[in-house]
Parts: sequence; C-alpha cells; structure tokens
Amino acid sequence: MKFRKSILAGLMAFALGHTAHIASAETLRWGAAHDVYSMDPYSYGDSYTIAFLSHIYEGLVRYNADLKIEPSLATSWEVVGENTWRFNLRKDVKFHDGADFTAKDVLASLTRVSHPTSPLRGNLPAYKSAKIVDDYTIDIELTGPYPLLLNDLTNIHMFDEDWLVKNDSLLPTDVGGQKEGYATYNTNGTGPFKLESRVPDSKTILLKNEGWWDKPQHNIDKIEFTPITSAATRVAALLGGDVDFSESAPTQDLARLASAPGLRLLERTDLRTVFVGFQRREKLHNGDENQFNKLGVRQAFAHALDMDLIKKRIMRDKSRNAGTIIAPEIPGYVPELDTLYGYDVDKAKSLLKENGAEGFPFTLVCTYENYLNEEELCNGMVSMLTRAGFKPSLDIGPTAVQAPKRTAGQADAYILGWANEPMLDSYSILMQVIQTKSGVAGVFNWGGWSYPELDKLVTTASTEMDREKRLALQTRALEIVKKEIIQLPLHQQPIAWVLTDKVESVVQQADNKPRHWLTVLKK
Repeated sequence: MKFRKSILAGLMAFALGHTAHIASAETLRWGAAHDVYSMDPYSYGDSYTIAFLSHIYEGLVRYNADLKIEPSLATSWEVVGENTWRFNLRKDVKFHDGADFTAKDVLASLTRVSHPTSPLRGNLPAYKSAKIVDDYTIDIELTGPYPLLLNDLTNIHMFDEDWLVKNDSLLPTDVGGQKEGYATYNTNGTGPFKLESRVPDSKTILLKNEGWWDKPQHNIDKIEFTPITSAATRVAALLGGDVDFSESAPTQDLARLASAPGLRLLERTDLRTVFVGFQRREKLHNGDENQFNKLGVRQAFAHALDMDLIKKRIMRDKSRNAGTIIAPEIPGYVPELDTLYGYDVDKAKSLLKENGAEGFPFTLVCTYENYLNEEELCNGMVSMLTRAGFKPSLDIGPTAVQAPKRTAGQADAYILGWANEPMLDSYSILMQVIQTKSGVAGVFNWGGWSYPELDKLVTTASTEMDREKRLALQTRALEIVKKEIIQLPLHQQPIAWVLTDKVESVVQQADNKPRHWLTVLKK
C-alpha cells in the first residue's frame, strides 16, 4: 500500500460501488474473528468493540466516510472562553426506548466516561467539567488549551441519564478489572441499530432503528453478528455462504477466497501497529529479578526477532514491518525513526551475556484472537527468542482470560496493538500508553515504566496549539521510545475483508472499522 503525504488522503475510504438507494428489509450475517468485550462502550479501550457499538451508540461528532469530522448529536460548536467549548445539541433525537436526548444525558455521559474508574478516561484527557446551559446547549470546560477535543469526542458515546440511574449504571464497568453491570449486556443508544439479543461468544442481533434521526444510507433490517474464532471455520462459513461479511480473512487463505465464486476480497494495510510491551517493575510477577529493566536485554529481544521471516511465513507477506510505534499516516511519524533494529542472533546472545541475563526466564502473554495470526506470531517469537538465549514460556488464551493479567501488571511481556483512534494522532499512544501512569495518562502503561523527560514533552504537546510545534514535540518523544525500546514495534497488520455477492457496497477505511450504516445489500 502506497501512503500519501496527507493523512486524509492516506485514509481515504475505499467504497465498493457505494450507492444511496434503499431497498427492502435485508439481513447482514457478519462472521467476526472474535466477540466484542462488552455492550458498555466505556468498559475497555478496544477499538473493535467501540466500532461495533457505534452501530448502537453515537457521539456528539463522528467521522464520515472520508474520515473527516462532521456533526452527529451536536449540530454545531464554538469556543466561548479560553478553555470552554459550547455545543449545540440536535433536537428531536430519541433513545431506543423513546426517551428524549438532551443536555443532561451529555453531562451524565461525560461524568461517567471521565470517572477515575473508567477504562476510557484516557480518551478524553483534557476534560475538566461540563455545565448545562439549557436543554439543548452544554459547555465543556477543558484543563487548558487543547487542539484535539473534536477528535476525542468521536469515540465518546452518549447514554440516557435516566436509563443509567434506573439500572444502577452511573459508574462505568471495567472488562480488565472484571467489573460488570447492567450496561455490560444491555443497551439504550440513539444510533442506527438497536440491540435485540446477545449471547456472549455466540451471537448478537441488531435491528434497524426505525426512529433514527439521520437519513439511512443502508438497507439493512437486521445484523446477525457471530464470532467465529477458528480461522478454518470462518473460511468454511464464507465459502459455504453461511455468512455475508467478515472483517478478518485469514492471510493464509486469501488467494483461495479471492478466487472463490461469489466472494470479493478487499485488502489494504491497517493503521494499527502491533508491538511488544515489557514489564518494567523491579520484580517479575513470579518474584524473580526483572531483567527487562536493562536496556541491553530489551535490545537483545529486538535483535532476536527475524521480522522478515515473520512477515514472509506468518503474515504471508501482507504486513508492513515497523521500526516505530506509529504508522506512516499518523501525524508525528518521521521516516528516520522507522528503521528496524535488525535480526542478529549472535548480537542478541552477546547482549544477554554482557547483562548477566543468559537463559533469562519470562512469560509472554498472548491471546488466540486479538490480532491477526497472533497465535502463530507468539509461537514464532518464542522459538526465535529461545535460539537467542532467552528462556521464554508462552501463556496464551482467550482475551477474556488474558486481559486482566495485562492490566494488573501480571504479564512479563505481552502483545498490544494501537491504531491511535479516535484521535488519528501520535498524541494518543504517547499519552495513553507511553506516559507514566497518572490520572488520565498511562491508562495502558501496563508495565509501570516512567520517563520524566518524555512525560514533559507529551505534557507540553498537549497544550501546544501550533500544529507543527506540537508534532515536533511528539516526534522527540517517539525518539525516546525507540532509543529506550519502551515498546518494541513489530508490524502494521494487513486488513482483509471478504464479502459475498449479496453485499452490493461497503466502505473500507484504514482504521479497519466496519460501518454498516453505510452498507447496502443487493435486492
């Protein structure tokens, strides 16, 4: 995939014959690679789950088919004070239970998502407070000058305050902390589809919201969302006509799917960079000395991985090797940082010996289904690391089991992917993953590292309104990430969607988020 200079050009939607005509009732059978974590959009900072829930819930603003910000539940906005934004809300919007959408719902939602126990509080880092002006006007006060508020708000979905109160759900749930509530399994949004039923890990059914405030561009009456974690089973379902759409075609089966009658393949490279995170506390989870605190050991880890072989054998030449933790389309990227550490087993062994870490035992925590070919990737990494003189053990399981280990700091090393959504800016990963864990910062800093110089750069960038100056600060922070190997980037994974000929048009963007309110099925 050749990337363009402009982020918007690089993220242009690929629309397959997209048309606006609306037909009779239709069902879209969606065969997914894994289930969503929860029906509560504030419960976990997982872009896949949030993307799915965007069919049910909506924010004040949204990205359109070209990834440009446009009005949604807010019709307009303006800056009315040094740190205050005023939002004028859309009138005559109804929640799925028939309740009116007003400013009190916005206040309750912002209070909920910014609560200290909210896993999504890092998605709204500059939020200070909100004040109702009238039923359809609300002021949002920020902690200071902040250039990315609208980007942030695309991912902050609006709840009905009365529904939250009635169902004891004013506080957010937390997938990583294994805290559930009514909103974990039930919904009440304003979006184009509403929840009919859900059986976790089996099937979730959405129905068209006949009372949606917007003009539908889709003709879907029902979405049947079925997680099919086995790649072979998912391919068989596509070939057998049992599903109409999948956003995760296995790389090893792409040629077969592309040549199958009645199927179409859409491919491109994802914004998401997949990387390795390291435990950086004094001791590992089992109480042993943590050798990952030595830069030389992290360098040995990097030199032990043959990224060209991983690309060829595991990712079937569909991934893009990464030398930095953000994709080229993300502001803050510079090609000078996008260089690989280089595969060198002898150098890795030498570094381990120099650092007194020969035979260093640790556990690599992975999931079966979070990232493309993750099981193969982790098994391959274990083999390479073993040859280089490490003594890794693989702990692999379903995300529901592995996520609490990572968030609780119980993983010695782990796999994480980050697409910088919804900001589409490097400030996202720097603030949420790389900064020292404090308040809204470092929510995904699962290893407990701290680099004061980097923190200062990111904090300064957060209030810098001059875009070029801000990005220069963020690039300097990314230089520290690379030099210190705070995270070890692996690759940007490929996007491969498969459609049956029942699907007339679908919009595919580099953020890899299906938006089925823009999908049209054949009559």
